Amino acid sequence: MAIQKVAKVGIKKQKGYLYFVDKRGDISCAKMARGNKKGGAPKKVAKVGVKKKAGFLYFIDKRGDISCARMVRGGTKRKATKRKATRRKATRRRAAKRK
Repeated sequence: MAIQKVAKVGIKKQKGYLYFVDKRGDISCAKMARGNKKGGAPKKVAKVGVKKKAGFLYFIDKRGDISCARMVRGGTKRKATKRKATRRKATRRRAAKRK
C-alpha cells in the first residue's frame, strides 16, 4: 500500500477534533462525539481544492498534509461448502385409541 502526499498544508491538529478531507477537497474539522455529548458541526480549516480520484482514500497525515492511499476492498470470497443430505428418520404412527 503506497501512500502518496497530495498537498503540503502543514495543519496543526487540535486535541478532541476530527480532521478530514471534505467533498470539495478542502480540510475540515469537527468536534468528536464523546459519551452522551454529540459532535459539533464541521468547519473549514484550509481551502486546498484537491481533486479526488475514485478508489483512493484521502486523509490528513501526521505532518498535517493531505495524503492518499489506494482503498483496499474485501479479499476473495470462500466457496460455500456442500452439505451432505441427511436422511430423515421415519416416525412411527401411533394407533388411535378406541373407546
